[in-house]
Amino acid sequence: MRIGAVVIIVWLIIGALAAGQRGYFANDADNCAEVSTTAVTIVAGPLNYVGLNPKLNCEAPEPSK
Repeated sequence: MRIGAVVIIVWLIIGALAAGQRGYFANDADNCAEVSTTAVTIVAGPLNYVGLNPKLNCEAPEPSK
């Protein structure tokens, strides 16, 4: 169980490093696409370094008036 937890933590740290290198933490996220792209990049972990470049688009509903 401990080895699995360590692997997951290291995986997420590598993903966070990749997101940082791409500049995703440099500015405030203005929309859900930026937030989701950052989250998917972190979850992808080391796969970012073998060519995976996850990007998501999303459209949030407009608030009612």
